[in-house]
Amino acid sequence: SRFQLGLERFHGVCILGFNSAEWFIADIGAILAGGFAVGIYTTNSPEACHYVAESCSANVLVVENHKQLQKILEVQHKLPHLKAIVQYGEEPKEKRPNLYSWSEFMDLGKDVPDTQLREVIGSQKPNQCCTLIYTSGTTGQPKGVMLSHDNLTWTAAVAGRFILLRDTTERQEVVVSYLPLSHIAAQMSDIWMAMTFGVQVFFAQPDALKGSLVDTLREARPTAFLGVPRVWEKMEEKMKSVGAKSSALRKKVASWAKGVGLQTNLKRMNGYSDVPMSFRLARHLVYKKVRKAVGLDRCTKCYTGAAPITRETLEFFLSLNIPVLELYGMSESSGPHTVSLPHAFKLSSCGKEITGCRTLIHQPDGDGNGEICFSGRHVFMGYLNMEEKTKEAIDEEGWLHSGDLGRHDKDGFLYITGRIKELIITAGGENVPPVPIEDAVKEAVPIISNAMLVGDKAKFLAMLLTLKCEVNTETGEPGDNLTPEAVEYCQKLGSKAARVSEIIGSKDKAVYEAIQKGISAVNERAVSNAQKVQKWALLEKDFSLFGGELGPTMKLKRPVVAQKYKEQIAQFYADADAPT
Repeated sequence: SRFQLGLERFHGVCILGFNSAEWFIADIGAILAGGFAVGIYTTNSPEACHYVAESCSANVLVVENHKQLQKILEVQHKLPHLKAIVQYGEEPKEKRPNLYSWSEFMDLGKDVPDTQLREVIGSQKPNQCCTLIYTSGTTGQPKGVMLSHDNLTWTAAVAGRFILLRDTTERQEVVVSYLPLSHIAAQMSDIWMAMTFGVQVFFAQPDALKGSLVDTLREARPTAFLGVPRVWEKMEEKMKSVGAKSSALRKKVASWAKGVGLQTNLKRMNGYSDVPMSFRLARHLVYKKVRKAVGLDRCTKCYTGAAPITRETLEFFLSLNIPVLELYGMSESSGPHTVSLPHAFKLSSCGKEITGCRTLIHQPDGDGNGEICFSGRHVFMGYLNMEEKTKEAIDEEGWLHSGDLGRHDKDGFLYITGRIKELIITAGGENVPPVPIEDAVKEAVPIISNAMLVGDKAKFLAMLLTLKCEVNTETGEPGDNLTPEAVEYCQKLGSKAARVSEIIGSKDKAVYEAIQKGISAVNERAVSNAQKVQKWALLEKDFSLFGGELGPTMKLKRPVVAQKYKEQIAQFYADADAPT
């Protein structure tokens, strides 16, 4: 039915909607018909949608519902290549020229002879582009990452074999599709790997990340599950709040089991294989029940990627005998580059290169830290219509420069130590990677939700902090009420606060002292004086996708935060000579 709509070779089919069978069909159909499959984030503004559709000369736009359709209608007059819009999630509310319902669209293809489709498929070559992934660049306009047929098919097969996905003839694997399909991680795992290995895919509800995901997990009981750090953190918070409500005896048992779980798994990680009796008992009493409660009782592969995860969260799940394995890669490498395995992982490492992929640490310093560069058949073709940007990414020798800093340990495990662009370089010329300091503060002060270090070109470091608060499940907007755990934490400190505004408004002595105490403890361990946090401020609202501070995969958008809270940051340095 693509032919009936006038899709031309190498023109885009943009898909704007939540994960569904129609999303997959539109994506694969676009490719088979000789176009480009292009996902658009459902959170995009009309302008951002226009940018993507215009840059890939989209002939067809596939939208989920009326809400997404409105965005397209707003910019339709500026899309000269657009020939048709298909709406799949619900019937269109009104008739418009060139607007089709999903069933009308499906009927269009009935009269197209198979020979016509076979001809187009036959003309396609492995090294031709078939998919565009728009990187949600934290700065500037997004870039269209061109991935070839070979990029997708090779990576899906090799990465799937590497993580020991079973073929459906052996035993069918099960996954839940909920992360945005416009992002490479979900697309590689939910579409390409699933297709290669015959995986059964369950689709979550559109409000999955606002709380319904666990219900879907309990129903589907996946055998493999990929979560971004925020998903694991939310699960951890939920489990802790459930735990806090249980009886004293239960708390004792859980606490004992977690100690046993962490010790046993850390030993296992370091190569000891014996399983103590206490661990078997704990598995029976606690771990099995916990896994069942979150729908991970059949899951042998729990993965995290797309952003840094704290050691605290990894240890929490490890203590419950749920090893969460880190993987690392980028859109430009068709997704994965290094992957941790159940029998080969180290806490806070992203694992080892998948078969046939190589890593170069470019210009390493004394500690072996340098820019991580990739090579392999997973490396992308280039950015659509951006030759200069492509040359910046892939050097003359064919190495893809990731922009990430990292090192290998003696056993060949890769560790990411930061991003070149996010390094803070103080006025004194000291290079400070912010993430370890931010993570340390979050760990020292459990009431802190997000922390962002500032101090580029400044005399000292300062930090913006947000508190853990309830989120509006409809809009995803953070509210003023503290989470139950945060309220409990305040009570322990002797504060009656239940709202963020109460704490900030009254400069709540107990809370402010606890935060200062935590930060001072982190400063004690600082590598140098230049890496100490001298000042901090509490912000009234937590960071969110809604507020624009977080990207679609919950990555912190530092430039956005710096812009949005520039007054608070300026305040740190207003009387810059006297850090307090």
